[in-house]
Amino acid sequence: MTRAISTISQSDPLIKLLQQVRLGRMQATDAGLRAVTESWLGIYEQTLSLDGFTRFDLRRLNPAPRLSVLTQAGVLSDEHPGLISLRASYERALSRATGE
Repeated sequence: MTRAISTISQSDPLIKLLQQVRLGRMQATDAGLRAVTESWLGIYEQTLSLDGFTRFDLRRLNPAPRLSVLTQAGVLSDEHPGLISLRASYERALSRATGE
């Protein structure tokens, strides 16, 4: 679980880049931000595909709060294929999770 959180956090656009958008130093549509966000979505999805997570673990890894921040900032739209895919991967992971 710690490794999963660390892997996801290393590429998280919220930590550094979203602050730049909020400060007006970067646009939500910036190509660099888009590339980092796309990479993060993929890494998040790969992490969720790993076996061995409990439902409790997955509640800690729920991408919904971060996705909400990214959509509210205009970095992603609700129709973005990566966002849709990540949500679906999370639901699949929950359905196959063991224990509580």
